[in-house]
Amino acid sequence: MLQTYEGKLLLAMPGMGDPRFGRSVIYMCSHDKEGAMGIAINQRVDGLTFAQLLSQLNIKTFPNHDIAIHSGGPVETGRGFVLHSSDYFQSSTLKISEDISLSATVDILDLLAKGEGPNKALLALGYAGWGAGQLEDEMIRNSWLTVDASDDLLFNTPLAEKWTEAMAMAGIDSVKLSAEAGHA
Repeated sequence: MLQTYEGKLLLAMPGMGDPRFGRSVIYMCSHDKEGAMGIAINQRVDGLTFAQLLSQLNIKTFPNHDIAIHSGGPVETGRGFVLHSSDYFQSSTLKISEDISLSATVDILDLLAKGEGPNKALLALGYAGWGAGQLEDEMIRNSWLTVDASDDLLFNTPLAEKWTEAMAMAGIDSVKLSAEAGHA
């Protein structure tokens, strides 16, 4: 039986071979025998504001607040995803856990711009994806550590602190981690 990481956080270990994922914290949205999909929650897209994104999408609502735009991963970077609290739901929303859902429609962006929609939300462009068996192989190679997700870490912890805080949730002092393996 496949162990699923859906609803968990993946934390990139210091020896991660892919530099695109160095110190990444990824919220896992789906994971089954066909593959896996997650959203990086601790990397911001530089040089793009929420207002600019709305303009590019021809959404006429002008936001009265800024929302950070995260780099969700290297796959389909032009596609937007919103991880959010489960108090908002539409027919295309994917319920991941009791507390967290994922929506990927323009409607939710319009609502967020108006200050409506879900109480808590994280906007990302792109996602991290794995083919069948790929994530499991990376787990065997110790590229990732898993930890239970928390709303506070997802929505309230500053980006620069998410990896360290997630490691602390796993009981690990990130300062003591090394990319080198030891031998006895």
